Amino acid sequence: MSSAVRLSLLLVLSCHQQVTSGSHVLRNQPGVGLSGGSSNTTRAMMFGNSDDECDQVMNLSAADRCAFVKNTPDCSMEDGFINYLRVAFCLLPPNLTPLTITLCIIWLLFLFIILGLTASKFFCPNLSAISTSLHLTHNVAGVTFLALGNGAPDIFSAIAAFSHPHTAGLAVGALFGAGIFVTTVVAGSVALVKPFAVASRPFLRDVIFYMVAVYWTFFMLYRGTTTLTETFGYLALYVVYVLTVIISAYIYNRQKHSINSSVRSVPHIPAEFHSSDSSDDDLPCLNGGTIQQEYESEYRPLLPYSESTSQILLSSLNPVDNRTWRRKSWGWRVLKVLKSPVEVLLLLCIPIVDPDKEDKNWRRPLNCLHLVTAPLVCVLAFQSGIYADYLIQGQFPLWLMTFLLGLFLSGIVFCTTTNDRPPKYHPLFALLGFVVSAVLISAAASEVVSLLHMLGVVLSLSNTVLGLTLLAWGNSIGDCFSDITIARQGYPRMAISACFGGIIFNMLFGVGLGCLVQMLKTHSHVEFELEGLLTWVLAGALGLSLVLSFVIVPLCRFHLGRAYGIFLLVFYGIFLLIALLTEFGEIHIA
Repeated sequence: MSSAVRLSLLLVLSCHQQVTSGSHVLRNQPGVGLSGGSSNTTRAMMFGNSDDECDQVMNLSAADRCAFVKNTPDCSMEDGFINYLRVAFCLLPPNLTPLTITLCIIWLLFLFIILGLTASKFFCPNLSAISTSLHLTHNVAGVTFLALGNGAPDIFSAIAAFSHPHTAGLAVGALFGAGIFVTTVVAGSVALVKPFAVASRPFLRDVIFYMVAVYWTFFMLYRGTTTLTETFGYLALYVVYVLTVIISAYIYNRQKHSINSSVRSVPHIPAEFHSSDSSDDDLPCLNGGTIQQEYESEYRPLLPYSESTSQILLSSLNPVDNRTWRRKSWGWRVLKVLKSPVEVLLLLCIPIVDPDKEDKNWRRPLNCLHLVTAPLVCVLAFQSGIYADYLIQGQFPLWLMTFLLGLFLSGIVFCTTTNDRPPKYHPLFALLGFVVSAVLISAAASEVVSLLHMLGVVLSLSNTVLGLTLLAWGNSIGDCFSDITIARQGYPRMAISACFGGIIFNMLFGVGLGCLVQMLKTHSHVEFELEGLLTWVLAGALGLSLVLSFVIVPLCRFHLGRAYGIFLLVFYGIFLLIALLTEFGEIHIA
């Protein structure tokens, strides 16, 4: 079932609910309260009935909703550049609610494009350049920098959702929903496209660690609170996972070296060695190679000749390669045309360092321009533009100081470098690109969370169901297509490893960093008051899918066939049906 069909189902069910039930107060909406009269505790009421006054706007007449939104502090959207509630109830007339929802969904898709482009074209390549500069091994880079690059939209969305009590339900809903989506839909699609024998030890390792992370999160939700010590322990679990990956890879490489030494006189390695116990490290690094090939084909000049400074600038800002354009389908061309304006703007703001190229992707005029635009974007976009109007000592604008300083540094770099050879400090541009792309991803994630919160109020949907559907699908659809493509190209083991390895990082750092940031802001514990059945349906479905994979895959001798892929897809369909029926009150506890 496509995302469009699922979205249509959500809208139809929501409209049916509003017609049959009249005005409906948003259920399972997060709120803020105090526990036991204590003044040092922040209560993140993520999933139960809460004191969120903004939910009551749908109980009012259309004429009174705008005044209610303006005068209710609960409706003020602190995160994000746009107050979407005021757009929905004040800017647009109430009889155009379908148009409002349509425009918001289009804007949501545009935000997802920004998230995907920034992460894949800028964030990941710069992280790869940083890891290369630090001389990290592939194992360490894969479970740290690469995991951070692939999971950046999920992590920043979770942190943005945890930062406000109204939207905290989006965080757990999105992380659990993305976990179910990736381990069932994506893994099932990989098995359907390319049946294969999974690497047994890496598979069991990833599933076990993910089950520990899921059940630890389940325990935190059941207990209703988490402390700072427990949050650090939660983050430390990923450190243990990284160490396990490194140690297991080291042991495997030693065993491999020992076997190769013992059978050096034999013309071929025994078949037992090529069993399902083989490590993921034997697989070629297709992800990096694919990104590298696509990157080179889009940004490298067609002919090796000496270009002028203006030609270098114009060619660097061209996101379309003529050869690539000719051999691609019409669907790809339409999508590229839609993405090109965003990509050009990102190219103007974010530098990219490519250590695999001879010139390290040094573009002198564009990189000098980055010294002006990149810091300026950070100031204007950081925390949704909170420092855009900041005055130094109440007189001089911070953005103007940043612009002048960047202009000064740009002039120095331009006068002391050449077009042909990158300077020795060129790797520092990778760090600059990493920071700028992280700020933009965070800003886009905040907009996504704020927009989904508004849709939840208008459609009378809980943040949990929005998180496990729209937000989870939006953040995971890129992984779905990339993993299926990898499987079709003959590397299904790498695709299935990416399914489990990435979501471990997203779960641990999404919840861990989200709670940690909230604790540092409020200097208090974070408590979860759970009264909604949907939360337990979500957590139970994810735990059950992992347990079934942990049992069924070894019983099948670690061979993932089409029957297993169909089973996973059917499992997700049943889960989604139960979740929606629970959301609309068809399934409930007496």
